[in-house]
Amino acid sequence: MPIIRLGHSPDSDDAFMFYALATGKIDAGDLEFIHQLEDIETLNRRATRGELEVTALSIHAYAYVIETYALLASGASMGERYGPMVVAPRSLSLDELQRNTIAIPGTMTTAFLTLRLCLGEFPYVVVPFDRIIETVGRGQADAGLLIHEGQLTYAQSGLTKIIDLGQWWYDETGLPLPLGGNAVRKDLGDDTISRIARILRQSIAYGLEHREDALTHALGYARGMDRGLADRFVGMYVNEYTLDYGPRGREAVRTLLDRGARAGIIPEPKALEFV
Repeated sequence: MPIIRLGHSPDSDDAFMFYALATGKIDAGDLEFIHQLEDIETLNRRATRGELEVTALSIHAYAYVIETYALLASGASMGERYGPMVVAPRSLSLDELQRNTIAIPGTMTTAFLTLRLCLGEFPYVVVPFDRIIETVGRGQADAGLLIHEGQLTYAQSGLTKIIDLGQWWYDETGLPLPLGGNAVRKDLGDDTISRIARILRQSIAYGLEHREDALTHALGYARGMDRGLADRFVGMYVNEYTLDYGPRGREAVRTLLDRGARAGIIPEPKALEFV
């Protein structure tokens, strides 16, 4: 039985996405999926070494692994006028923000790439994504770049939103912000890749069609969110774009990578592959 190691984040939207596959609600045939839960920056780094057959990764990181992985057409996390945000204990202008130290969740995250496109160079410190609010609250950084559920819970810690990068990106481009996706290793061969693509799309579709059951499963990964807040968060990042990027989503990916390359932050993107 072929073993497919599937890397994804231990958060509620990924748990929702892979609920059906993880709980045997869909038929995976002779493929055995082993779920490996790690934070997105760890998965990004593992992708640069081609370690996993299938992995969630940041679109930023995809620029560095395009020779090894193809993007699956399903599994995207897209922010339509919302996304990662920078928060601080007090209001700051963007000029002030640029001079302050920002806690970021990793240098290969799309959040970091987008903030670089917005601010240019700025001082930063890398902190695990689930400790950024705590780090800012303790004064160990002046501001924090939030991904995952921190985007909905930061106010509980007395922090103020400085900028929502999803809204900034929309104002700049008129496009959603493509944060992450699922990628499959090209050396698996066309037949296996097609089967994997079909199974993962089925898992996402099953979750959307059985929302309450999938949400109950996802609550186990919802770090401090009640059911209502988790439902809102899942709705932000598991939607029609997750079933398929579509033309607009594909354009968003190309635009982000093109702008990152023109700014000298990432390599020039080669031809993108969506399976």
